Amino acid sequence: LGGIIAVFAIAIHKELLIPILSGVFLVESLSVIMQTTYFRYTKKKTGEGRRIFKMSPLHHHYQKPGGQISALIQRPLQAIPENKITVRFWLIGLLLAAIAILTLKIR
Repeated sequence: LGGIIAVFAIAIHKELLIPILSGVFLVESLSVIMQTTYFRYTKKKTGEGRRIFKMSPLHHHYQKPGGQISALIQRPLQAIPENKITVRFWLIGLLLAAIAILTLKIR
């Protein structure tokens, strides 16, 4: 899916649309990179690894109730159902796609 988005953006010479079109995928990947980097850094520095999110990738963070896992970001305190998370990510993806299409019309 990411390859299709990139090929589409390159084919129409709008490479700057790639981060907008793949915003959800980008945030998911960045959450994993941030989590592992911070965990390794704190493990090396203090001897005990700490986490930024309760779990990564980001959509799993919302499925865990707060307080169970030691992490910097504890919100939301109650677990969110998986279907609600999925719909929210779809809506964010649709919004980003609409923004990308609008920027095509403006230019």
